[in-house]
Amino acid sequence: MHRSVVRPSPLFYAILAITIAGGLIAAFFDPVTLSGRDAMGTLGVFVLVLGGWALSLTLHEFGHAIVAYRGGDHEVAAKGYLTMDIRRYTDPVLSLVLPLLILAIGGIPLPGGAVWINRWALRSRSVSSWVSLAGPLSNLTIGIALTIVVGFVEMPIGLAVGLSYLASLQILAFVINILPVPGLDGFGAIEPYLSPQAREFGAKARPWAPLVLFALIFAVPPVGQALWGITDTIFDAIGGDSRFAEAGQAVFMFWRY
Repeated sequence: MHRSVVRPSPLFYAILAITIAGGLIAAFFDPVTLSGRDAMGTLGVFVLVLGGWALSLTLHEFGHAIVAYRGGDHEVAAKGYLTMDIRRYTDPVLSLVLPLLILAIGGIPLPGGAVWINRWALRSRSVSSWVSLAGPLSNLTIGIALTIVVGFVEMPIGLAVGLSYLASLQILAFVINILPVPGLDGFGAIEPYLSPQAREFGAKARPWAPLVLFALIFAVPPVGQALWGITDTIFDAIGGDSRFAEAGQAVFMFWRY
């Protein structure tokens, strides 16, 4: 693969700059003070988490695309998937605005965009599986990296709680996406090894199965609690501080706490 194939877009750098700005504000203005909430600190955490989630959506889809490119589907380059431009990953409203809105309102990191892969161009079933796994594994990697940074780098409390909550969201995104539900990456990973009948069922269920899952997450508390329970177990296992993550959630969703 030539290095020139991957060319991050100006929009990617713009989102990165906004995220860093949110982190700096969260670092300089403690969101929680003795007299209550600090508006600037709260704004910093909010921008840090939203911007960080937008970046992770981009890297999630880029992960699918770069593995597909190296696995034989060179069409992804022509489609602009290797530019890290979030607008390339299907509809901007459904792929970016809606997931960010649901995250802000409900605290659930819904999968965002999608890349259209020519599975017939991939070299093997194994490659096809890794293309699907690349997205959620990118979320897990980001979650682990952020957790390690918070654990080993001394930083202001506002930045620590924001990064901890963002890390927990990445792990939750991994847990949700890895489920073997048609339309999610977990099903895509096993689909190449399924029978033709199972693949046909998956193709028919793909448009509505994720919607049913997300409806269950919001409408049936035990479902969401189970997913968060798995997330907390992983988060704790890699050294995350649940107190920081919970504080970050409370600051991010300031209107609910």
